[in-house]
Amino acid sequence: MRLRFETRPSDSPWVDSVWTCSSERVTTMTSVAGTRLGLVFWQQDGAAYAAVTGPETRTGTAPVPEGAVFTGIDLAVGTSLRMVSTADLLDGGVPLPDTSRRTFRLDGARWETPGPDDAEALVERLVRAGVLDREPLVADVLRGHRPDVSQRTVERRFRAATGLTRGAVRQIERARTAARLLAAGDQAADVVAKLNYFDEPHLARALRTYVGRTARQLREGAGGAIALDVDQRRTS
Repeated sequence: MRLRFETRPSDSPWVDSVWTCSSERVTTMTSVAGTRLGLVFWQQDGAAYAAVTGPETRTGTAPVPEGAVFTGIDLAVGTSLRMVSTADLLDGGVPLPDTSRRTFRLDGARWETPGPDDAEALVERLVRAGVLDREPLVADVLRGHRPDVSQRTVERRFRAATGLTRGAVRQIERARTAARLLAAGDQAADVVAKLNYFDEPHLARALRTYVGRTARQLREGAGGAIALDVDQRRTS
């Protein structure tokens, strides 16, 4: 029983990654905290579905449509939708109505349902139509730049764009990176040093809060299906 992922990074400034997934005898999975909006499309039993997913602040258990095939677009941190604030999508999402294998409806217009190779083209069309927006300050701050505005303004704009504080984004991203390193075989002590955790108990708490796995489970591939591309194939 597993989720089979393939993930590729994107060279679009609006897209972090594009992924596909199929479920094999999986009905539930461990969800993982994340910092990005997503567009998700899937087919099950001949029917088509689509949804916008919001950032997630914690791990949990989520249902998986049995036998479904997914295509997902994880948007860059700080990308937002005109139709709804990111804060309103936190720890949730919205299904998109009137979806078929060929088209879906978003922000009052109809768009072609993308495959994994069409993801960036769809996002470009959404940007040109004003459906997607982006707060450039978020990317600058995450790269370590110091904007020429007050810290209070930075925090306000950061939260408005992402639904999260700067600290929460860093903690979630660091925990996801730690999970991938552990799944690749790194020892917990090495991950603590690489990612500047205070000690192994702090790493363990972060994994429990944001990933829902222990370091040992990640190294051994134990614990069941998980919504993260650990121990799964990434394509370039």
